[in-house]
Amino acid sequence: MTVSRVINGGVGVRPNTQRRVERAIKDMDFVPNGVARGLMSSKSGTIGLIIPDIANPFFGMVARGAETVARQAGYRVLLCNSEGDLSLERQYVEDMISHRVEGLLIAPVSDWSKDNLTPLVRRGFPFVLIDRSVAGMTCDLVQADSVEAARLLMTHLIAVGHKSIACIVESDGVSTARDRLLGCQKAMKAAKIKLPAQAIIRTTADRAGGYEAARKILALPLRPTAIFAVNNMTATGAMHALREAGVSVPEDMALVCFDDVEHLTAPSPFMTVVDQPAEAFGRLSAELMLERLSGASERVPRRVVLKAELRVRESCGAKVAHGARDKEADVATKRSLPQTQVSRRVEPARQASGG
Repeated sequence: MTVSRVINGGVGVRPNTQRRVERAIKDMDFVPNGVARGLMSSKSGTIGLIIPDIANPFFGMVARGAETVARQAGYRVLLCNSEGDLSLERQYVEDMISHRVEGLLIAPVSDWSKDNLTPLVRRGFPFVLIDRSVAGMTCDLVQADSVEAARLLMTHLIAVGHKSIACIVESDGVSTARDRLLGCQKAMKAAKIKLPAQAIIRTTADRAGGYEAARKILALPLRPTAIFAVNNMTATGAMHALREAGVSVPEDMALVCFDDVEHLTAPSPFMTVVDQPAEAFGRLSAELMLERLSGASERVPRRVVLKAELRVRESCGAKVAHGARDKEADVATKRSLPQTQVSRRVEPARQASGG
């Protein structure tokens, strides 16, 4: 018991005894058993994080933001990759509980994740959704204003002359896909441009999905002049398919997407994007969780909405749209706040609705 008291702060231990124990711990390279300590205190000092695609740099930045905040508060982060698979997501949620994490941060697979998360609600277990909402659930949530961000991106494409635009999106069961398509439709409706059903290609939000979607777009009877991709991974796959077909970006086809990540800008700032503050997603979700765990927050669920930025570079393809070279190429036009700031609003959470 004396050794345990020394490890846990030395309360009630004589100074000479404490020094002898500390010297023995150092000589033996002793490492305290965190699991055993958690069993005694009912606290593991661990927060779980489940993301849908570890290969996506966006979620890598989310994880870094969450881990930084958690570490500074004395918590560790246990990371799992659901691979966009509902059954794997369910298994990881159960594993997190069995490993005694104190709270869970999760970027859910889709609206169908509700079945995986409902047991947490019943148990009163703290969790925060990241990036994606889940239809029918009211809970802590950190997300971007995807509708407005997509509207900005599509409005820019229209402004440089594009009138025939295809959209690569995920299933309507994914809230970000639903919102981004809605933003596109709002911009096109405002410009009195039709978005035909055959120009909306639904696929998986990865390179393979983007590749297959772009091949379908190239096979359309009336080939569009621009492609809106739901994220950086689908844009990368689409770019590969276009190059394979001898279609040059932006000379023959414009291509824009969500998320400003390194592989889209190297070797030069090339891709026109809506840039979401990915690291802030993780940082703010971890802060919400820490407030829950400390009892500092009210019981009412909170929804944090982050602003994204439009960055205009070469790939928006004004040349292919109306035969004039894009004078805005390689110029990062920002339609919201400077990169060094993160704009957000916090409001009571509302029940997310499905498509």
